[in-house]
Amino acid sequence: QVQLVESGGGLVQPGGSLRLSCAASGFTFSSYVMSWYRQAPGKERELVADISSGGGSTNYADSVKGRFTISRDNAKNTVYLQMNSLKPDDTALYFCHAKLYSRQRWGQGTQVTVSS
Repeated sequence: QVQLVESGGGLVQPGGSLRLSCAASGFTFSSYVMSWYRQAPGKERELVADISSGGGSTNYADSVKGRFTISRDNAKNTVYLQMNSLKPDDTALYFCHAKLYSRQRWGQGTQVTVSS
């Protein structure tokens, strides 16, 4: 059974940090491009960051460059998103996404709330 399970979300004060994790199972994780998306209330889902199958290439949304870092551990079938210097605008439901050609998988999401 294909699964993407996110964890690590929560409530954090502005300027704080969180580390999201996404544990994958049921497919060949190391072959897939992995991404983190987010969706805030009333807004469209947007790409936050992605990482190539081998981990050698990453891309970030302009809004998170320099603050977020995506990484993966193919031995553990897990992708991470380290989020530093969090802002209230980062508040959203964060989703893990896996893609290989036309095959796509989504996780259920983990809520991140940045508020004082």
